Amino acid sequence: MNNNNPQGRILVGALLLIFGAAALIDNLNIFNMRDIFHFWPMVFIFVGALKISKSETTAGYVIGCGFVGLGALLILHHMGIIYFRMRDWWPIFLIFAGLMVIFKDRVGTGTENLLGSSSTNQDSVCNIVAVMSGNKLQNSTQDFRGGEINAIMGGVELDLRSASIQSEATLNVFAMWGGIVLKVPNDWTVISHGSPILGGFDDKTVPPMVSTKKLYIKGYALMGGVEILN
Repeated sequence: MNNNNPQGRILVGALLLIFGAAALIDNLNIFNMRDIFHFWPMVFIFVGALKISKSETTAGYVIGCGFVGLGALLILHHMGIIYFRMRDWWPIFLIFAGLMVIFKDRVGTGTENLLGSSSTNQDSVCNIVAVMSGNKLQNSTQDFRGGEINAIMGGVELDLRSASIQSEATLNVFAMWGGIVLKVPNDWTVISHGSPILGGFDDKTVPPMVSTKKLYIKGYALMGGVEILN
């Protein structure tokens, strides 16, 4: 078990410093920070940029661009350039959820898709998406090479206890208002470089005596959680 991510600590620390300084300036009546809070949708753009920067799949880029687009629309609305109200458009999430339920098992398995991808038992690379839904999968490939897992308002449980790594593999994870559970074999060494932001990375694995097989975990947990077990 290894969880050494200085970049993640710097990011979280910088966010805390910024919000703390903003609150102090407002309390001292130096500047009215409430004017800046009109730009709170920048949070969505920040999340989208993080997702795009760490993603290597089409689904990841689409999710990141979706957050960036939502943030941009809300900012333009607050600036009076366009008229956009989230309460008018929230049913689109129900439509999207309905499409996922209908087409989840029809868009194919073993390859990446945008509505919720799943992996077969022998996929060397996992590309899994769970948006307002859940995926519980097993993978027993003997040449696991990593992949990408996205859980947004949903959950993913990936069981890799029957799988094997030739030497090293990297798994990118992104959990927002959701959770990811990874179960790995006892002979894997997990090296976690995840960054929790109002969330958590919980590595409960026990490192083996000989670390010839290494799994690198990278990504973010935004108001969500990632748990790793062996």
